[in-house]
Amino acid sequence: MSTFTHTFPAARGHQAGRPCYVAMCPLRLIPKIFMFDEDEVPPELRAQRTLNRARVPEIVSYLVDNPTDYTLSAITASVDGQVSFEPNEDTGLGQNLGLLSIPMDARILINDGQHRRKAIEHALEENAELGYDNIPVLFFIDAGLERSQQMFADLNKHAVRPSDSISTLYDRRDVISDLARSMVKEVNAFSRLTEMEKSSISNRSTKLFTLSAIKNASKALLSKGKGDSVDEAEKELAANFWSVVAENMPDWQLALEKKVASAELREQYVHAHAVILQALGNIGADLLVRPKSQWSKILEGLREIDWARANDAWEGRAMHHGRISKARSSVVLTGNYIKQQLGLVLTPIEQEYEESLK
Repeated sequence: MSTFTHTFPAARGHQAGRPCYVAMCPLRLIPKIFMFDEDEVPPELRAQRTLNRARVPEIVSYLVDNPTDYTLSAITASVDGQVSFEPNEDTGLGQNLGLLSIPMDARILINDGQHRRKAIEHALEENAELGYDNIPVLFFIDAGLERSQQMFADLNKHAVRPSDSISTLYDRRDVISDLARSMVKEVNAFSRLTEMEKSSISNRSTKLFTLSAIKNASKALLSKGKGDSVDEAEKELAANFWSVVAENMPDWQLALEKKVASAELREQYVHAHAVILQALGNIGADLLVRPKSQWSKILEGLREIDWARANDAWEGRAMHHGRISKARSSVVLTGNYIKQQLGLVLTPIEQEYEESLK
């Protein structure tokens, strides 16, 4: 064993008959002690996927912008070397708590967390004080590269990305997520008919909208981009718009009153799908520059539109071969039809989409 070691307070455990250790590592040591196989190494000789550098700046910004209020999950790594563990006590619980020493010449490969490692490296360049914080690291004793590759596969095999809706529900930093939650709170139709956790609605659900769809439509409504702020007046304006839209959607009101099943609306009508909500958000962005008396009067025309899937006008717009489409072109073409029914003039870009439909 090397004379020089990295030593960490750690807890010892076992998985699948092998020892493993959880240690708290100072962030300033992360770039120094953890190796990552870069692109020049062929995949079959690596223990990780290549680094997606596009993901790193976002994590860096998260750390630098929230130095007193961030959360980093544990890094998982394999140690190719002989480690030593000095327990605090010989018996009892203390025998699994102690000091983990890893030789400085040991090869340590990250199995999970390479983007966090790179982001930490760059974040420390902008804010060195972060280096005194800690991140948990789960160390496994490496049985060779084959084992490391299997660990990567096992760690990622069952990973499931959270739905956009539940991310919107829980994200307190994102102003657009806050806007969406505000819409659900303030708009009666949304408050009672919105699926808050999933980004798709099951056939038997009593809901009509998803929180993620409301988020995207409201973002379009207020013409907001990444990093833009949303003030209370804008939230109120958006809530007024969606409330007027809901008032002019009789079928939505029937669903609110439980006089028609939400599943039936989704099956037979297009206005119970996200493509319509997004299209209405786009239309609203143009309408909100007018006085409310004008745009609310225009939206009364929604009552006269035939929203049934059986209406051939939706094919090639909200639907393709009878199936609802959320593609950007579908949203624009759907919005075009709605604007035409409301007597609104298409923009040059919208007209280009319309020409492509012919």
